Order: sequence, then C-alpha cells, then structure tokens
Amino acid sequence: MASSLSFSKLSLLLLFASFSFSYATSRFSHHPAYPTQTSKAEKLIRSLNLFPKEPFNSIEGDHEGFVPGKIVEKKFSFLGDSGPSVEDLGHHAGYYSLPHSKAARMFYFLFESRSSKDDPVVVWLTGGPGCGSELALFYENGPFHITNNLSLTWNQYGWDQASNIIFVDQPTGTGFSYSSDINDLRSDETGVSIDLYDFLQEFFKSHPELVKNDFYITGESYAGHYIPAIASRINQQNKMKHGIHINLKGIAIGNGYTYPAIQYLAYPQFALENGLITKKEADDISKLIPHCEEAAKICESHGGVTCENAYDSCEEIFDRILTIDADINYYDIRKKCVGALCYDFSNVEKLLNQENVKSALGVGKGLKFVSCSTAVYDVLRQDAIKNLAVGIPGLLEDGIKVLVYAGEKDLICNWIGNLMWVHAMNWPGQKAFAASPTVKFVVDGAEAGSLNSFGPLSFLKVHDAGHLVPMDQPKVALQMLKSWMGGKLINAPADD
Repeated sequence: MASSLSFSKLSLLLLFASFSFSYATSRFSHHPAYPTQTSKAEKLIRSLNLFPKEPFNSIEGDHEGFVPGKIVEKKFSFLGDSGPSVEDLGHHAGYYSLPHSKAARMFYFLFESRSSKDDPVVVWLTGGPGCGSELALFYENGPFHITNNLSLTWNQYGWDQASNIIFVDQPTGTGFSYSSDINDLRSDETGVSIDLYDFLQEFFKSHPELVKNDFYITGESYAGHYIPAIASRINQQNKMKHGIHINLKGIAIGNGYTYPAIQYLAYPQFALENGLITKKEADDISKLIPHCEEAAKICESHGGVTCENAYDSCEEIFDRILTIDADINYYDIRKKCVGALCYDFSNVEKLLNQENVKSALGVGKGLKFVSCSTAVYDVLRQDAIKNLAVGIPGLLEDGIKVLVYAGEKDLICNWIGNLMWVHAMNWPGQKAFAASPTVKFVVDGAEAGSLNSFGPLSFLKVHDAGHLVPMDQPKVALQMLKSWMGGKLINAPADD
C-alpha cells in the first residue's frame, strides 16, 4: 500500500530488493532504464539495504530438458556437523517444473518439524510481490538466523518447532525461481494460485507421508493477496474431489495487503493516533479518500489499466503522509530510517549467492538469488488494488479457520486497516464477531496482544511489533501459531 514506492514497500515485506527486466514489447527494458514506477521500487529496496545484481532469473535455452510437473529435491545441511545430523533434521530444497508454463521452475525449502513429523504442514509465502521466502526464513520464522560473518545459528522460535514448514519462492522470477520465457511471469492471482496448487499437488505426491497432516497457509504483506487466492482454489478442488485432497485447516495473514480500497482509508486515522501527523493534516489527507474509493470501484468493474490508475490514486494517501514525516520507518513507526536504510537484510544475498551454498541447494551456477524482483512487482501492478478478501467468507462458511494478525507499530499494512476489512466481510458470523469481547493474548504470563474471535475467525493485534511480527516478537509469533493450530486461540487468551 503506497505508491509504486509503497507497493514495493508494502510488498515489502516483503521487503526486499528489486530489479528490472524487460523485453521489446513491454514496459520492461533489457537495460534497466527504470520508469517512474520502477524507480520508486528501487528506492524502496535500497531502504532494505538490498542491491541484487540481477533483475530476474532467466536462463536462455532452458526449454531443452524441461519436464513439466516434475519435482527434483535433495537433502542439505547448512550447519554441517554441528548439532543434529541432516538425516535427523530432514532439510530439503527442490525445484518444481510448472506444468502451466513455458519453462518455469519454482524453488522451495522444506524443513521437517523438530518435534514430530505428524505436526501440521505449514506453507509460508513472502509478499513483495516478488520477494523471496528466504527473507522470512533467515530473519523471521525459519530454523536459522544469519550472523554477521555469514555463519548460521539456530532460531529457537523457528516455526519448524511446531510444523513441517515449506518456504516457497513465488511467483516465477522470485528468489531462486526462474524461467527462460518472460511470458511465465504471472499478472494476476489466477495464475499465481494455479502454479501454487500444481506445486502442492506434486509436493504431496513426493511426500505421501505428509498427506494426512493438517495443512495451513501463512504469510505476510502482499501474501494477503496470495493466501486467499490459493486457499480458495484448494477448497474448491477438494470439494470437486480433484487431485490429492489437501487437508486445509486454516489460513493466517500477517499485516496483510488484502482489501486495499478499505485499508487505504485507515492511513489518516492511524497516522493521527500515533502522532505522525496533526488533526489538520489528517483532515486534508482524508479529502483524497473519495477519489480513491471511486477509482477502486471502477477497477473492480472494468479491470485493466483502470486498476493501475486506482492504485496510483489511492497511493496518494500514503505518500502524502510520507511527505510530512519523510524519514519514518513505515514498517515500524518506533524506528527512524538512518540515511537511506531502514533495515539491513543484505546478508541473505551474500550467503545465498555463494557457490558452495547454491551447490548444496541444487541451484545452478548460472543463477543469482534475487531478493526482490521489480519485474514481478511491475507485472502485478494491475492486481494490487483488487479485493482478495472477497473469497474469505466462503472459507469461513466451510469451517476453515482464518487468523488475521498485525503488529501494532506497522504503518503500511496497519492493524486498523486490517481490522476494518475483517469487520466488513459479509458472512454468517459477521455481527457476532463485531460484538465479540476483546481479550488479552498472554504469553509466559505477560500480555502480548489483544484478541477478538468468533467461530473460525480470529483477529490478533500484536504488541510491540511492526510489519514483521515473527522478527520483532518471535516467541509471541510461535506461541500464536501453536495456539491457533491447536484450537486454543479462538475463545480465550493463550498461555501454553
């Protein structure tokens, strides 16, 4: 949420590096002659201290030998002989050749649970759009953290403590995922969700021991678009008894960008309540809201370029706030950006572009890790403003649990905007959820957040956290996951 600058920001979360890629008949150019939108994306990326050398992973002539629908997976060990053996840990990395593509290969990690292989299977999707899942893996909820000398240490609050977790680089062009054909870039959630569904079908064929396990989809930021789309596809395919039945039990969206037309309306209120702007400034900025709302309606009915126009119109609201407080860290308002940098995630690029690491993961020498791709970002611009909350009521009505959580210090996908779209959903429990009491979410005897819930729907505001809840509050995030999957987050505060 926020101009191209924001979108990336937002994507953000993705937060992460960007690039440009192009071909003759598109807005891309082989030599990044960044247009205005891409320039903002590049600026955003630099705020994360990410400077990828490649705009998009592409290998010429890679059509040869492409076998659609095939998974190639291998075990690996980053930590060598320290700690448990790789056999005990069950760490895997692989490529899946997407059947609905010319030559696209989707990269993923699988970390088996440190507790039990019978634990749920959790998929994590990083946002952007176009940011690699490795950003979350190494800085948020994966098994490891990266030290300054590029060695790895165990993350005691990694989500593999309670699940078999999959980190996916998607859509095509993200992270280590690549293609030799620019047409394999996805421009909407239909294409994104088809690729993810195809991958999950083949993944469970390759890991039949996990088919019986409960299955959850989680992610942050622009994953607020991805998650409802893939969850709805899985639910519908399960109902039609197509393919392997995926035991979908719930979805969790963290500081999501899900229903933008509503979420943009919350910016002036959030900024005012947190002292970022004055009452007069909030009133002036709020005058932009009707134009945003009208443009979003036109997008929903007409699609195409009207959606890009709507995105730009709504982004003015966010950008106006940034002109007032230019050095604010819009992912965590407690922090100021020092110089151009708000965060430093550069070590993930340094680590993953080492040849010995790529070899261990089965990544070819010709590929570079792309933290965040401006090519993916740009091609999804018409998708950005669309309402993806529209599919969630159907999930709720089918008993699939939905958790929306948000760090209270995030501006770009703030908790007020997220709660607004949650309240706006039309489903049988809408009024009961609105009337639900707000209770404390307690971890280790301390209040860690505030919770509202009714039936399968829960909303959790996380204290002392910004956009990246598992990074800012790792213990709380892991307890949240455990409590939610265990059915203990619904009606009472958790303290297991």
